[in-house]
Amino acid sequence: MPAEHPPRGIDVARVLRRAGLRPTRQRVALAGLLFGNGDRHVTAEMLHEEAVRAGQKVSLATVYNTLHQFQRAGLLREIAIGGQRTYFDTNTSNHNHFFLEGEGRLVDIPGNTIRVDGLPEPPEDLRISHIDVVVRLVRK
Repeated sequence: MPAEHPPRGIDVARVLRRAGLRPTRQRVALAGLLFGNGDRHVTAEMLHEEAVRAGQKVSLATVYNTLHQFQRAGLLREIAIGGQRTYFDTNTSNHNHFFLEGEGRLVDIPGNTIRVDGLPEPPEDLRISHIDVVVRLVRK
């Protein structure tokens, strides 16, 4: 079950504690940037640039580590695009994505419109947790 992520104006330190994370200064600052403007898709590089513009002294390695900690805590969803780039999605609900190839942009597919049929049975001791569908788009 996804962890609750903070809506605008909510105490991010409290949300981090509820997710089992210690609310360090850098985690609180990065969470504020991530969750302060609704659902979005970011790369570590994008968030690092935002943090620097906001006056935060944080390394790119710290941003990577923090994003992965947030993902493991259920605050973010990780979406890998062809082994080339990883995006982190603040919308942790089950949904799919369009990827605009020429722009490197990830966009939510509205609704629950994609169906996947004919899935194989997983091994006896495993279950399918979710299926990520990324539909790649190019401009005409």
